[in-house]
Amino acid sequence: MSNLVSNIEFRGMCLMFKIFKGKDKTLEILREANIKSGDVILDYGCGPGNYSVPAAQIVGNKGIIYAADMHPLSSQFVLKNAEKAKVSNIKTILTSCKTGLNDNSVDVVLLFDVFHYFKEINSIFSEFNRILKPSGTIALEIHHMDENKAINSITETNLFSIQEKREHLVILQKTSK
Repeated sequence: MSNLVSNIEFRGMCLMFKIFKGKDKTLEILREANIKSGDVILDYGCGPGNYSVPAAQIVGNKGIIYAADMHPLSSQFVLKNAEKAKVSNIKTILTSCKTGLNDNSVDVVLLFDVFHYFKEINSIFSEFNRILKPSGTIALEIHHMDENKAINSITETNLFSIQEKREHLVILQKTSK
């Protein structure tokens, strides 16, 4: 991803998210991502965990959320928010690409409003291809850039194709080889 934002900028982003995306909108977007009880989810570029925590509630104790971000404050915010919500199935990962997760271990990768930060698209999507189960998907929410340009840059990797466009998300699946 791009250069690390300052702690003040990170805290500002967290505040803006709370102001502009309430709980109802968050849950609506998570429903579109088709996550369900027992799923293993990677929330990549999770920020303070505004999606990680409600996703953890959806997947329940049989599921797990990996909340990954490159900003060191992210883990603190995610774990604090998880504690407030009384969820214990979230693990944080500090990364700008590699997750350390096992091959074919993730059901859904959440990419919500982070794609515009990506610099090494091939490396990041190779990692997603590695960790996603054969039937796994990427739920992509695109802001701050042209949607078609973003989708084309992903499909040009030949790793993923569009499964479906929904109201807020584009659902990508692994490309059959």
